[in-house]
Amino acid sequence: MVGSLGFMTLERISRRVGAIAPSATLAVSNKAKALKAAGENVIGFGAGEPDFATPDHIVEAAIAACRDPKNHKYSAVGGLPELREAIAAKTTRDSGLDVDPASILVTNGGKHAVYNCFEALINPGDEILLPTPYWTTYPEPIALAGGVTVPLITDAINGFRVTVDQLEAARTPNTKALVFVSPSNPTGAVYPRDEIEAIGRWAVEHDLWVITDEIYEHLVYGDNEHHSLPVVVPEIADKCVVLNGVAKTYAMTGWRVGWLIGPADLVKAAQNLQSHSTSNVANVTQMAALAAVSGPLDAVYEMREAFDRRRKTMHAMLSDIDGIHCPEPQGAFYAYPDMSGVLGKTYGGVMVNTTLELADVLLEQAKVAIVPGEAFGVGGGARLSFALGDDDLGEGVSRIADFLA
Repeated sequence: MVGSLGFMTLERISRRVGAIAPSATLAVSNKAKALKAAGENVIGFGAGEPDFATPDHIVEAAIAACRDPKNHKYSAVGGLPELREAIAAKTTRDSGLDVDPASILVTNGGKHAVYNCFEALINPGDEILLPTPYWTTYPEPIALAGGVTVPLITDAINGFRVTVDQLEAARTPNTKALVFVSPSNPTGAVYPRDEIEAIGRWAVEHDLWVITDEIYEHLVYGDNEHHSLPVVVPEIADKCVVLNGVAKTYAMTGWRVGWLIGPADLVKAAQNLQSHSTSNVANVTQMAALAAVSGPLDAVYEMREAFDRRRKTMHAMLSDIDGIHCPEPQGAFYAYPDMSGVLGKTYGGVMVNTTLELADVLLEQAKVAIVPGEAFGVGGGARLSFALGDDDLGEGVSRIADFLA
């Protein structure tokens, strides 16, 4: 830019950061909360967090940690040694993946693990295959690292699962990695073992990295099972990064503890980056995470039972609405109905052509918050969380049904 005196004026905000899109899921939740604070009776389906309190034994561990002076000081950037050991043991217990504690980096939540991973892995121009609908955060750190997101469209008819044929059609000489998520946020899809094996072997054949996000590993329902990709295809170990954390499984979204597991060189690079950004994760929350991953799963099973009941209710109610096709959620705590059949119509005096517009009018007039598909890379669908009370869930979906009738 050239100023009035002919001198160059520097841009106030960096172009890279200025290009980041705000989190659409947080935006919906924040708008719903603002309306509630103003006295509106809003029911929010936007939240990506359990509606349960963190289990008592985890909270007590944090209280005890606060009183221990050793936790008042800096600690190892990569994570407390005892926590890394516990994460390794938990990973073997839960997924069958044998992990060296040195291959684990403890991060400030799952998003931080995603960011550190992409920054350590991606060079400018690298292409990252990302099936849609995808979690709204993935494309932003890819872009920050100079990478190129290559979206692969999946749909409700195929269970929102990408195929090897689609992956191969999208592969180019610049393809470096695939982001693989099962159970999926936002769709609730769970890949069966044979499809995971086929995708993993395809990646090995073409010498590609796979970043597999397993944060919803315990939240699977019915006959569906979670399978960890590097367990199914061990040959991929040297080019596979596993992302996880305590947020969803243990109702600890606000505690901000995640981790990545990967090859030694990538973990070292990510740890070097973290040493200059956040340094160690807060010791008190690490001790809480230690209690979580090394403790019993009773509270997890109780939450899963409640989520299972709610997913059945939400699936049945959404399926009863004309024009909506809702695949039954298999995992996580989201339904992802195809709402294209209700678009192109007028509701409450407003013409609605996109799910973005539908979400807007539902919030303004029906006082129901959903996250439109545009937030996840493709319109026509929407994410509705069933991590809320049974009464609110029933009332909220009833409002949607009445509004669209």
